[in-house]
Amino acid sequence: MTQAFTKVTAIRGMNDALPGVGARWESLEEYVRAWMRAYGYRNMRTPILEHTRLFTRGIGEVTDIVEKEMYSFTDALNGESLTMRPEFTAGMVRATIEHNLIYDRPQRVYAMGPVFRHERPQRGRYRQFHQIDVEALGLAGPDIDAEMIVMVARLWSSLGIQDVKLELNSLGQTQERAAHRAALVQHLEAHKDVLDEDGLRRMYTNPLRVLDTKNPAMQAMADAAPKLFDFLGDESRAHFEGVCARLQDAGIAYRINPRMVRGLDYYNLTVFEWVTDKLGAQATICGGGRYDGLIELVGGKPAPAVGFAIGMERLLDLWGQYQPETSQSECEVYFVHQGESAQRRAAVLAEALRDAGISTIVHAGAGSFKAQFKRADTSGAAIAVILGDDELAAGVASVKMLRAQGTNAPTEQQQVSLDNLVAFLKEKVK
Repeated sequence: MTQAFTKVTAIRGMNDALPGVGARWESLEEYVRAWMRAYGYRNMRTPILEHTRLFTRGIGEVTDIVEKEMYSFTDALNGESLTMRPEFTAGMVRATIEHNLIYDRPQRVYAMGPVFRHERPQRGRYRQFHQIDVEALGLAGPDIDAEMIVMVARLWSSLGIQDVKLELNSLGQTQERAAHRAALVQHLEAHKDVLDEDGLRRMYTNPLRVLDTKNPAMQAMADAAPKLFDFLGDESRAHFEGVCARLQDAGIAYRINPRMVRGLDYYNLTVFEWVTDKLGAQATICGGGRYDGLIELVGGKPAPAVGFAIGMERLLDLWGQYQPETSQSECEVYFVHQGESAQRRAAVLAEALRDAGISTIVHAGAGSFKAQFKRADTSGAAIAVILGDDELAAGVASVKMLRAQGTNAPTEQQQVSLDNLVAFLKEKVK
């Protein structure tokens, strides 16, 4: 007796995008590509799999991502530890170094695609999710930091998204953070009694992240902690003031958040987040900042860099709250036919229409005219083209407008010469 096969479902936190939702993804991706072109950014594609040491070195060994969220495994071929990328920046920096991209000129690059983190799935936080990642490599000034923030504001505007607020901070430079770190550790040691397990664990390895706690019992301690901003030198302050001045020039409101540290070790100077109250607990829709030390850290010559990432699922969720989804048609023209000769002729005509840039479906198989018209209507096509023995004998096709194409578009059925069909439909599908 054959054992019944258990139905296979998607892994929890790794979601399917069905055709209707897929159309929304395509629309967003089209927006993003046009937006990137407007600022001179070019597409970069890096592998999903990288050496684990790239992320432990680049992101930081005591970050949440490296400690508990990475999908890592040992390659059976050579015993190397590999990891499915948990973020884009480290891999894009690796590619930049490997292919010597920034030593002739700076690079403005972006990527879109899946990233992977092993965490508890919830709204806006999945095990496989997608990011828009934008990097400016080889540029050091506050002008490019501000430009990145301004360009994100443009995306919100073009998508009709409101109620997104900008938070800003500076993490200074290495020596400034070291002085602040010593003061912060001293403060944490004096308040051990209020630290939770996570705070105690991070007190010496990553004390800045202790301040990013969501634990209500630790808020007063975090508010009273030494502020990194008070340890910044003149150059770091001037850089931050330069960013703020340019944001004011652009009319972009912001709030300085001295407790913002971001979740990755590689940041310095400017860090920023765009946050919203429209996505439940997942308030951050975009985050980024400057990471001048990362290129050298993972084996390149010292070079400045700045970037940001946007979670695409969160963005789609937010966008949908302002711009309701609209159905997308499967094609512009749908061929309805009767008989083998008509079907074969429809297939040839459909290729000519596709050559002319008109998306076309030829009804597959047989079926009554009624059934075929029903399928044509559900496809969302604007026009049905009808071919049968009578039409072929007369050298014509019957054309029916299923949806109005302009104010003077006829809705009745009309006959069009087969020789003139492509030109006729090109005029109707505009």
